[in-house]
Amino acid sequence: MAAPVNPGRWLVAALIAASTPVIADQVVCHLSYGGATQVVTARPVASPYTVAPVAIGSFFLFRIVYRDQPADLAGIKLYTYAAHDSGPTLIHQASYPLPAAGGGDYGFTGLNAVYEPLRDGELHYWCERQAGSEK
Repeated sequence: MAAPVNPGRWLVAALIAASTPVIADQVVCHLSYGGATQVVTARPVASPYTVAPVAIGSFFLFRIVYRDQPADLAGIKLYTYAAHDSGPTLIHQASYPLPAAGGGDYGFTGLNAVYEPLRDGELHYWCERQAGSEK
């Protein structure tokens, strides 16, 4: 004779499975400015126009545009702007095709230094791509 089914066991198992996080594919950039390091992440987007820059200190804005679809536009673009009183000014842009992978200490970008000459600011950054995993 088969053992009786305990519905509570199935409920607990379902709740545990539902609470297991899915790690999505993302780009993680490590930005150092003024003695502080900040981590900025980005997931794939359908349109680059929806991505706003993130303030890094008072002099810089940093923007990550990560597209994985369509295949002919897939890639990662990194933008650094100087936050001038008259508005943001693009001072650095880098593009990386997919798959962006790097095995060194500084991810797929290597260590970058961006200089803002008007206010004499210096930003260092490097980025890595973290592949997603299924539940």
